[in-house]
Amino acid sequence: MEVTQGVRFEEFGLSEATLRAVENKHYELSTPVQAGCIPPMMAGRDVIAKAPTGTGKTMAFGIPIIEQTDPDSEAVQAVILAPTRELALQITDEMRDIAVYHEGIRLVCLYGGQPIGRQINALKRKPQIVVATPGRLSDHMKRRTVSLKEVRTVILDEADRMLDMGFIHDVTRILDKIPSRKNLGMFSATISREVMDISWIYQRDPEEITVQATKENKPDILQYRIDVSAQDKVGAIARILAAEDYDRVICFCNTKGSAERLAKFLQMRGLDAQCIHGDIPQKRREEIMQQFRDGKLRIFVATDVASRGIDVDDVDAVFNYEVPEENEYYIHRIGRTGRARKHGVAYTLLSDFPSRMRLDTIVRNTRSQVVRATLDEDGHVRPEERA
Repeated sequence: MEVTQGVRFEEFGLSEATLRAVENKHYELSTPVQAGCIPPMMAGRDVIAKAPTGTGKTMAFGIPIIEQTDPDSEAVQAVILAPTRELALQITDEMRDIAVYHEGIRLVCLYGGQPIGRQINALKRKPQIVVATPGRLSDHMKRRTVSLKEVRTVILDEADRMLDMGFIHDVTRILDKIPSRKNLGMFSATISREVMDISWIYQRDPEEITVQATKENKPDILQYRIDVSAQDKVGAIARILAAEDYDRVICFCNTKGSAERLAKFLQMRGLDAQCIHGDIPQKRREEIMQQFRDGKLRIFVATDVASRGIDVDDVDAVFNYEVPEENEYYIHRIGRTGRARKHGVAYTLLSDFPSRMRLDTIVRNTRSQVVRATLDEDGHVRPEERA
């Protein structure tokens, strides 16, 4: 079923507590993915939803879960799996927003990089909802610090990414250990073969929801490709930032080393920049991401591990310091800007023939509209022709 419009939240028959929480967020109309997924999930049906990034998928599964959670029970009733710790934390925050007026509902977020003892203590408080990365939830299951015997709802968020990252064995092991599961929701920007395999094995007659990228939900992102020398990449970013009044930008690199170097080079130019990647301690990563969310950090440099984990609606621009290796990485990177129906800009810097060829392939396969442009000494971008 393809869904193109939202409906008023009152039409879902939600509790007063949930409607108050939605009102807190100043939402009146649901997004199309919420309109398509909330009714079947409330009815206990399996759902497989394909929708663009940034279209409100967390509330699409979060509202039914909160509505159906028994606050008087001390058993885990719902499990939400996410591919990265950043996304898991983001989901937990949004779920807490939805549950704010529901007394007695407890959530826990389980992910690698945090002391497991602290998580074990949190599990002793008997949460009804567990948000987790697959690897860390598997660890807790092996230690028998969490019981999933009474779980009714399981959600795989960013299912395509999760399976691409090699979590398929953890995911299937977790699903196999949940005998009382009533429904399984799979949410994904793309429906890969691996996603379909999981659906075929674990879902029963799922409601298929498709939300196409339209002018209403497609991000408003102006995409530029700019040829610069390898030595002038940092200078190009600095000149653009000097010319444009951007408060918050993300620079993407392919490797940890590149991210470290770029952050240092930007700092040497007096710019407020910090980077995160897999080798940075989790506590420090969370501190940097929170600074960025709070508007206290102007330039956030990251590898692709963070490209789906940052939920900030007002990122002014994205820089591809290096062209990503995968077509989908490009879409997810630029999708960090132009959110919540705001205008965004994405700059891809090209310094050699392989990177130009790589971007040509991305443009062709993703049908992206990328504008060729030059950069003058004052940092002004001059469009040439469409690629």
